Amino acid sequence: MPRALVVRRLGTVSYAEGLEIQRATVARRTADEIEDELLLLQHPHVLTLGVKAGESRQHVLATPQRLAELGVEVHETGRGGDVTYHGPGQIVGYPILNLKPDRCDVHRYVRDLEETMIRVTGDYGFEAGRIKGLTGAWVQAEKIGAIGVRIQRWVTSHGFAFNVNTDLDFFKLIVPCGISDRGVTSLRRLTGKEVPIAEVEDRFISHFCAVFDRTQVQG
Repeated sequence: MPRALVVRRLGTVSYAEGLEIQRATVARRTADEIEDELLLLQHPHVLTLGVKAGESRQHVLATPQRLAELGVEVHETGRGGDVTYHGPGQIVGYPILNLKPDRCDVHRYVRDLEETMIRVTGDYGFEAGRIKGLTGAWVQAEKIGAIGVRIQRWVTSHGFAFNVNTDLDFFKLIVPCGISDRGVTSLRRLTGKEVPIAEVEDRFISHFCAVFDRTQVQG
């Protein structure tokens, strides 16, 4: 029988506030006070560094002065992965799931996040897939969705970022995820038009529930 999933659409949330919401939700999920949750939101312009922040900083190409001019914050995080960019027009998903007892497999969890993004991309008529040795969802050699996760006591946090109407020029400030020989794309670039965020969120909820065997309930 599918387990319950509460979906919270938070709108635009600062990265610092997003971290606090995650920490509080993880604590409550670990204590079994709440059901699994999926947080869907957007962040203002921000670069986030993976758990090896020193290595991630080497992949920030812009000077601190240039980042300040553009209004781009920089935050260290506790997730895996390298440096990435979040900003308006990008759906960020933070699943707070207890993977016990039957999904205690980090590799499977990441693949399932990829599968969700691949299915959403497919809904818009474009084939996305995986690239061996790399994470995320890719349309040919361009990444449309990135992944960086943290798992503590089999409760997940952080998650995925999917480019819908994202201004892709901001990725020029970094070497995205430390990968220098591949590009990035978005639904807007693929379709040639603005795509409603709420519509894409609906598709994420549907595919996430299908892939993770969850059923959406009211929180």
